[in-house]
Amino acid sequence: MIENFLSSSFIYWLIAILLLLGIFGILECNNLMKKLMAMNVMQVAVIIFFLVLAQKSHATLPVMFNGDVNIDNYVNPLPHALMLTAIVVSLSTTGVALALLMRIQKRYEAIEEDDVLRRMNK
Repeated sequence: MIENFLSSSFIYWLIAILLLLGIFGILECNNLMKKLMAMNVMQVAVIIFFLVLAQKSHATLPVMFNGDVNIDNYVNPLPHALMLTAIVVSLSTTGVALALLMRIQKRYEAIEEDDVLRRMNK
């Protein structure tokens, strides 16, 4: 029974937990660095979700072996390529956000959202 659960729906529960953890972190954390980390957790959950949806049982790489042209025997490489692009975009977004956080910390001497907003209004 546990093997059936682990093989069928465990990954979807894990993805849902990661997504909810990211949403909770963004909504509840006051620290801007923690919000950024929560955003990254959400991005990982979405990427894993798309990769799991792209899987196909008993399929192989999209390379022809022995003249086999049956499309059901191959995995679609497009979702994997798109998620590789999503990983690069995620890394770029994180880099820009870290640079902005450094500027915010240097200017307002805080990265807590309430402190930054209070100091901005002065």
